[in-house]
Amino acid sequence: MKFNALIPELGVSHFEKSLSFYVTVLGFQIEYQRPENHFAFLSYQECQVMIEQENSVWQTGALKYPYGRGMNLQIEVDAIDPLLQSLQMHGYPLFVEPRDRWYRKDEVFLGQREFLVMDPDGYVLRFSQYLGERQPEI
Repeated sequence: MKFNALIPELGVSHFEKSLSFYVTVLGFQIEYQRPENHFAFLSYQECQVMIEQENSVWQTGALKYPYGRGMNLQIEVDAIDPLLQSLQMHGYPLFVEPRDRWYRKDEVFLGQREFLVMDPDGYVLRFSQYLGERQPEI
């Protein structure tokens, strides 16, 4: 396994609940875990994330729901529909419904179909499916 250059590690309030959400609901794979530390290294396609029961080692301040305020993690996937179907099947609410968005990069626009969901601790996950690029409309 090749490790990405940037791998977010999320402190979670209830490790088993978060692990179940990422693995059972979203379909992440457990690459490895350290049960004695309530830690898991997870992957989904080319994306990697770590979750660990919150502790005082990495904590820079009081953790209060929703965690990760002001940040969202964009996770690019091949297709968002399987994720949406699983979330619906598990009765898990979306934070932002699916939509097509076009973001300007220099002189072109890059498109993605995206939705946002909050994990059990309130971290915002933005799943996106690449739609291609287009020229600006004149």
